[in-house]
Amino acid sequence: MSARSEAVLIDVVRTPVGRGKPGGMLSGVHPVDLAAGVLQALLDRTGLDSAQIDDVLLGCVSQVGDQSSNVARQAVLAAGFAETVPAATIDRQCGSSQQAVHFAAQGIIAGAYDAVIVGGVESMSRVPLGSSAAGGSPMSPRLRERYPEGLVNQGVSAELIAQRWGLDRDALDAYAAESHRRAATAWDEGFFDRAVVPVAEAPGARRDETVRATTASGLAGLQPAFRTDALAARFPDLDWRITPGNSSPLTDGASAALLMSAERAEHLGLTPRARFRAFTVVGDDPLMMLTGPIPATRRILEREGLTIDDLDVYEVNEAFASVPLAWAAELGADAAKLNPRGGAIALGHALGSSGTRLLGTLVDHLEATGGRLGLQTMCEGGGMANATLVERI
Repeated sequence: MSARSEAVLIDVVRTPVGRGKPGGMLSGVHPVDLAAGVLQALLDRTGLDSAQIDDVLLGCVSQVGDQSSNVARQAVLAAGFAETVPAATIDRQCGSSQQAVHFAAQGIIAGAYDAVIVGGVESMSRVPLGSSAAGGSPMSPRLRERYPEGLVNQGVSAELIAQRWGLDRDALDAYAAESHRRAATAWDEGFFDRAVVPVAEAPGARRDETVRATTASGLAGLQPAFRTDALAARFPDLDWRITPGNSSPLTDGASAALLMSAERAEHLGLTPRARFRAFTVVGDDPLMMLTGPIPATRRILEREGLTIDDLDVYEVNEAFASVPLAWAAELGADAAKLNPRGGAIALGHALGSSGTRLLGTLVDHLEATGGRLGLQTMCEGGGMANATLVERI
């Protein structure tokens, strides 16, 4: 292995996403097998032997039940990989698989890896959101000393963001409806055909189950999802405008990407699709929680000597409509470049899987449009965010 290698993306795949509830189209598929399917797909598409992979790093948020005991290692074995291939599961909340990309690419640049598969999985139908906290609480006595009123769930943070940036209900619903329109158009035009691979255990799952025909007026009738009497008393100025319609839905899905050093790719005769230019991760206010993409973007642009106008596309995870809208307002971003193929409001947010799903959409868009530079950024539980800058080759 050589030091200071260039980290490149060879390929990236994902499953179609299913609704993350009983009866969803992927709810009958064990998450280990969901992840195993995308791992197998990468080998099939590149012709690699699994023994050529140095490590497998998968993101997963709720690491209990069906997703326990290092789900990445279980997926490697279920995929039929050589038993010599190690694996680790990463939790940086919603950015878990994006962080997996960072760890792998940084390891390649440092000369510690030649070839790594990264990705993520989340079956929110089988392992519901919040399962990992069952029977306990992360709010320790010391943490309560620092935050005596307690922290809040992400929906309330999305409400606080909407209030701070003056985003009314009409703006949130209009953004959500546009996300669905863009996603449906992308599917109809075959944009996702390259990235999406079939799920052997669910042969009828061919298209994202979460994309639907909707309008802002149709979303207007939905009720706020996160208001309680106790929270209304704590935050009396909130208008409570975050609904299921302008939030990302609970989702099942898996995604994976193959990263290599440029030297190893050349040796194996594989053509890289993109190179990794820069990475950053930040901490931010844990009460607002979802504002981290703003300082993360500023930091990565400053490090690279770029402005937002130098970028051809930006994928900003749509955990809630208020997140990308506040980000765009702060950065002066072009709305046409923001999640142009739809975002998580339409395409779903299978937590541990979303980072590499966004990476695939980003690179596919750069290739389809001839763009060069793309930014991916993801808000994360606890008030964090990752940002990744990629360059199409």
